[in-house]
Amino acid sequence: MKKNYLYNLLLSVVNILFPLLSFPYAAHILGPVGIGKIQFIVSFAQYFAIFAALGIPIYGIKETAKYKNDSQGLSLIFTELTSIFFIASLFFSFIYFIVIFSFPFFAHDREMYLFAGVLILFSFTYTDWFYSGIEEFKTITVRSIFIKSISLILIYTFIQTEADFKNYLFIMLFSILGYQLVSFLMIFKRSSLNFRQLNIKKHINPLIYIFSGSIVSSMYSVFDTVLLGFLSNNRSVGLYTASSKLIKITLPFVTSMGAILIPSISKNMAENNMSSVTLLLEKSFRFLVFFSIPICFGLAILSPELILLFSGKQFVNAISTMRILSLLPIFVGFGHFFSFQILIPAGKNREMFLSMLVGLITSFILNFILVPTLLYNGAAIANITAELFVTIGYFYFVKKHLKIHFEWKLITQTVVTVIFFLPIIILIRFLQLSLISTIALSLITCTAFYFSIQLFLFKNKFVFTFIKPIK
Repeated sequence: MKKNYLYNLLLSVVNILFPLLSFPYAAHILGPVGIGKIQFIVSFAQYFAIFAALGIPIYGIKETAKYKNDSQGLSLIFTELTSIFFIASLFFSFIYFIVIFSFPFFAHDREMYLFAGVLILFSFTYTDWFYSGIEEFKTITVRSIFIKSISLILIYTFIQTEADFKNYLFIMLFSILGYQLVSFLMIFKRSSLNFRQLNIKKHINPLIYIFSGSIVSSMYSVFDTVLLGFLSNNRSVGLYTASSKLIKITLPFVTSMGAILIPSISKNMAENNMSSVTLLLEKSFRFLVFFSIPICFGLAILSPELILLFSGKQFVNAISTMRILSLLPIFVGFGHFFSFQILIPAGKNREMFLSMLVGLITSFILNFILVPTLLYNGAAIANITAELFVTIGYFYFVKKHLKIHFEWKLITQTVVTVIFFLPIIILIRFLQLSLISTIALSLITCTAFYFSIQLFLFKNKFVFTFIKPIK
């Protein structure tokens, strides 16, 4: 498990570094309008790709974990789910192309929408669910680093002027599809397609709930950008993207511990080994509290420096948006914990769907009310409120159906500690250093303060998990 976590941690670091190295460069050259245009096109295509996935990326982890040591069963489950995925990809690609040819809204940039359609057509090649289920996190990490490195070189090479926004689109498509295709082709070293004794029907009922939940979830995650594009303009999408990009690069790290625990939790729940499940959830909860809260506070306080450094003065209006969205690491982190680590392994797909439905209704109403007047800030408020309601829903059903206790005092201790980040950063700003020096000194000082208080004042056991390897 430690090795898996290290690989998943490395992947999280890569997922943080890639946007930090690529987006600021592209944003400074393309500006809010260019970034907004491409982000809207990619988000619109990705929304159809989510439909095509039918919930398989979530459901597949749980099912694959059951056959980790059974090569025949593994090949069978891979074939069944990939077959469903392939048919759905063709169907939703057809719907997508009908939409972009039927509405005048897409006429001006139709060529780029056509190129983006490959995200839907080849969405069935997404196989991270398979590698996660058999706990081969090394495979996911190595290939991700390889493709992202090439993408980074391409961005620095082919993005030179504002007119290069099409090149940015092609590179984004490569970064997504390149990784998927390589992973899909390499999977045949570990498994094979086995069309004998297929039983696709058994997957339909569980996939219906998870698929519905995925669609509802995407309505207030991916669809926020799409809806903002329809209700406002490319500039608003660009400003929203600049703030959300910086926030969302922290999310893979916040959920990294949970990602490696899902197969083990699913296996132990299936075997009714609740003592092991409790231990795994305790680890994940401590990790989540320890990191998500300080990340939230840090992003909110340092948002002016982060926006100016990574996006430029053209994006200064995105500072307020980033402050609103800085709550995402907490809400998404706890939402991931309650849903993917508890409700889904426990088979509570219906309860998960109902929680997401609340988020969908909330998001839809708030977007239509707030975006026309508040634009990107309205989209941010709608996003955060929807995530909050969904997380509350997850927690309600966890407490209702399962007897799991959490160390809530850890939250109080953490909040008390991170409040002192504000005076520390204010004092550092008085030094009038460069943006990068202000951010670096703030991170080092606040991190040292945070670990010291958690270790010496609150005697937080989780800190010792860091000190032990160093010793």
